Amino acid sequence: MNRDQTFFDRYSLVLGGLGAVTLALIVLAMKMSDLSQDVYTRNLDEYQAEVQSRIQPFGEVYLPGEEQEQMDAPTVETVAEPEPVATVQSGPQVYNGACNVCHGNGVAGAPVVGDADAWAARIAQGSDTLYDNAINGYAGAAGYMPAKGGNMSLSDEEVIAAVDFMVEESR
Repeated sequence: MNRDQTFFDRYSLVLGGLGAVTLALIVLAMKMSDLSQDVYTRNLDEYQAEVQSRIQPFGEVYLPGEEQEQMDAPTVETVAEPEPVATVQSGPQVYNGACNVCHGNGVAGAPVVGDADAWAARIAQGSDTLYDNAINGYAGAAGYMPAKGGNMSLSDEEVIAAVDFMVEESR
C-alpha cells in the first residue's frame, strides 16, 4: 500500500475518534446541564432571593434635593481602653537593643563588652558611678555616653540591669 494512503487512513481514523469524543462530551454536558437546571427550578425562588441579596448595593447616594429614608442610626458601643502592660526588659535584652551599638564596636570611646582592660578602670569607680553615667549620660575625655544609651523609654532599673550585664561580661 502507498505510504501516503496509509497516513491518510490513520489521520482520518484519529480525526473520527476525536470527533466521537467531542460529540460524547457535548451530550454529557447537555445531560448535566438538564440535571442542574432541575435543581435550580425546584428552588428557584430561594435561588433568586439569594442572588438578589448578593448583588444589592451596600450603600446609596443621594443627590442634593433628594430625600433619604430615615433610618435608625447605628449605635456604637464604646469599650474602655485597657491599661498597657509594662514589660521589663532583662539586662541582655537592653544591651542588644540599645547598648550594643556603641559597646559592641567601641564607638565614641565606649569600652567594648568583654575587654577586661578597658573596663577595669570604670569598674574600679564603683557601681553607683557606672549607674549614674549610664542613666544620666556622660561626656569626658574618654568619650561620650548618651543618657540611657539614647533610648529614653528605658527605665532606670532596665539600664542598671544592662550595666550589670556588661560588667559581668567584661570581668
